[in-house]
Amino acid sequence: MSAWLNDETTLRTAAAPRHGVDLFALLRDRADHRADDRTAQVTASGAAWLAGATPYPRSTLSQWETHPSSPGVLPCGSSFDVVSVPALFGRRMLERLWAEGPGSGPVATHRGRMLLFASPGTAQRLPSLLAWEEWGTGSAGGPRGHQGALPPVLCHGTGDAVTVPPLTGGGGAGGPRWMVAPDTRNPWLPGPDVLLWACVRVGRSAAPSTTGNSIFPPADPGANVYDVSRRR
Repeated sequence: MSAWLNDETTLRTAAAPRHGVDLFALLRDRADHRADDRTAQVTASGAAWLAGATPYPRSTLSQWETHPSSPGVLPCGSSFDVVSVPALFGRRMLERLWAEGPGSGPVATHRGRMLLFASPGTAQRLPSLLAWEEWGTGSAGGPRGHQGALPPVLCHGTGDAVTVPPLTGGGGAGGPRWMVAPDTRNPWLPGPDVLLWACVRVGRSAAPSTTGNSIFPPADPGANVYDVSRRR
């Protein structure tokens, strides 16, 4: 399943469709001349990986050759799953992943949300891990009147599809664009455990000082503390 959005530049009567574009040569040329912006530039290998998510990669690449500056819709579940979070929270997750964790796979933004490409199966496993942490339900053992305090984490897996940014050019105002573009045929993708770690770290840093809520139990100032290090 793949669906490519219309490239409005080819809908004008005076504009001819862009047939015969050597897509891989175009991407290689752009990468050579924009080495300082590779994190946001799809490479030829990255385009091949994206096309591999569809049942007909050759057909997908052919359509992308015709409309290289158009966003597309790709299915999840085979090559990747996608975890969608609000843009600001996603930026903080990305900072954690790169500063303290293993990094990230491809990342895009679209309509105020950040799309983190994850390993297949993440969409099925991550929600249960978040539920175990009582994500969005208040502190464990505490009042549950804090629904929505933590941002919703949307998981897209088998049977779902997501809009991906165009291979070339920006997504326009509010359109999809790459934050970390795919640049290899076999990109490393975080699994549910890595993304859970990032969510928890960001959630912990944001609460309670900035949001007044936390997914962790509050410390009890009156609790007795015992030194168990000397026990034998």
